[in-house]
Amino acid sequence: MPSLPIPAVSRKSFTDVWRLAWPIILSNLSVPLLGAVDTAVIGHLPDPVYLASVGIGAMIFSFIYWGFGFLKMGTTGFIAQAAGAEDADQIRTVMAQSLIVGLGISSLLLLLHGPVLDLALYLISPTKAVGGSASDYFNYRIWGAPAALVNYALLGLFIGLGKMRLALMTQIVMNGTNILLDLIFVVVLDMKVPGVALATALSEYLAAFIGLAFAYREITALGGSWIISRILSLNGMRRLMSANADIFVRNILLILTFSYFTIAATRFGDDVLAAVTVVMNFKSFLAFGLDGFAHAAGTLVGKAIGRRKVEELDQAVWASSYLALLVAGVYMAVYVLLGTEIINLLTGIPLIRDISYSYLPWIIWMPFIFVWSYQLDGIFVGAMKSKEMRNGMILSSAAYFVAIEGLRDPLGMDGLWLALNLYMIMRGVTLLLVYGRVRKAALG
Repeated sequence: MPSLPIPAVSRKSFTDVWRLAWPIILSNLSVPLLGAVDTAVIGHLPDPVYLASVGIGAMIFSFIYWGFGFLKMGTTGFIAQAAGAEDADQIRTVMAQSLIVGLGISSLLLLLHGPVLDLALYLISPTKAVGGSASDYFNYRIWGAPAALVNYALLGLFIGLGKMRLALMTQIVMNGTNILLDLIFVVVLDMKVPGVALATALSEYLAAFIGLAFAYREITALGGSWIISRILSLNGMRRLMSANADIFVRNILLILTFSYFTIAATRFGDDVLAAVTVVMNFKSFLAFGLDGFAHAAGTLVGKAIGRRKVEELDQAVWASSYLALLVAGVYMAVYVLLGTEIINLLTGIPLIRDISYSYLPWIIWMPFIFVWSYQLDGIFVGAMKSKEMRNGMILSSAAYFVAIEGLRDPLGMDGLWLALNLYMIMRGVTLLLVYGRVRKAALG
């Protein structure tokens, strides 16, 4: 990182990062595994319309939930810093405020889900068949919104405290249940697209109930008190919402860029859209795997800043970054060796397979290009440098939209893939240039 010392990383630092990262890697990998099962159970139905509609429906929810993913990211940073300062009252306060915000947002989503769906389909403009099936998906899954947002807040608590195994257990329960219900509703009961959506909503509620039980146990063990005046304090809530507003803008732009990739792909026909739905599972596997080291970095960076220990911060940043780069190399090797076989597992439609194979060269390079932005995101979350994250995302997204519009017509789908990779490079560069502010925060 520019003009900054590179420390000799201790074995303890690598051990600390790995201890935090591996449960998150396992829990996160269960998410794209779930997406892969969704794709597989629908992808082996004879009509590609079902596969394309699940892709559209899932994209809409990605836009909604990733937009409100600040509940996880913001909670992680504030909890980690409070844990570093050994402030149990503040941990309780942040948790309560995050749950209040999550339930409030989900209530609005349920109230306005009709207009939200209409607007989404208007912007995406899918074919009539795909749009009708995507609507079925949305109208079933939306009822899981309260549980989904509560789960975000709970994950933020567990990650901020460094209780990664609790995050692992709740995610495994949720995604394991979801996979089981997928098979029952789609394969056994032949519910098709609504079955996939209903399975997801029900599993989210089970995970929320289990996560709340874990959270109660951990918070009780930490001690402290529920200070109502502090929880409902306008100043405290304003601080939380200010940071979350920056992360909200960042998240909306993030999912908008990936959503626009899918929207742009619709112009090439339903077969291409179905193939994009298949290969984007590779991105999900990668993103959630690298996220384990980003979360580990966020936890350790937040605690180091809470303690005002710059040496701890440097060790956390470099140890997690070295390990993330190593794992990115493993991903590249897997995609080279097994990419074709993974596509074959996800769809049995010959035409969709052939189109998907043509995208593999882009997929193989993704790990090396994506690792930098994911790692820096985790570091900045732990430092709660939300404005820097927002500003970097605004610049990167602007460059992306210019690139995608300029490259789509002359290069077709290759132009879309090139624009996406340029966007990820910009994300890493814009954060790297302002990394010095993270170290300054640790110095007090």
